[in-house]
Amino acid sequence: MDFLNDSVTEFTERLASSAPVPGGGGASALVGAIGVALGDMVGELTVGKKKYADVEDDIRALMARAQELRVRLLKCVEKDAELFEPLSRAYGIPKDDPTRDEVMEKCLRDAASVPLEIFDLCCECIELQREFAEKGSKLVISDAATGVAFCWSAMYGAAVNVKVNTKLMRDRDYADKINAHIDEGMAKYRPIAEKVYEDVYRRFC
Repeated sequence: MDFLNDSVTEFTERLASSAPVPGGGGASALVGAIGVALGDMVGELTVGKKKYADVEDDIRALMARAQELRVRLLKCVEKDAELFEPLSRAYGIPKDDPTRDEVMEKCLRDAASVPLEIFDLCCECIELQREFAEKGSKLVISDAATGVAFCWSAMYGAAVNVKVNTKLMRDRDYADKINAHIDEGMAKYRPIAEKVYEDVYRRFC
């Protein structure tokens, strides 16, 4: 798999096809990477400006972390496909096969692990966007708002791609622990993302 070297047209054609991958998890990772890249752009257009000299060190630190998160999210595009494909095959195991339950459980855990990682990365991206919006150049504040909207959407996409797998797990203690982590993250970061977006949006009303 080498989705990252696809053109935008090729990637979206793959998404629109009947192929099992890429799917919602990989798409969420890509959207999150685009979102955090917009925050990094805000930083690039802020550093070096006299007006923002007092926050330049902060902005540079935010940019460095944004670049790391973007790279990790892009890697998740491939990882999500790699770990979902075995699950798509496992669904085809006959129900009377004695190995089916064990294989399915492992595949469900593996398939949930990447969107869980994407979810956590997007939560951190939302935190970064809040700081980019607060400290970045006001000339590109709309890009911080757009970036947080993308990261917010990616967080939502990752969350549902975790839960579609935990729903089918037999180990309910493990599934409930993962679900609680997602619910807590949503409760914390959804209001942050909403506030960042709304605060910028109102400036143009």
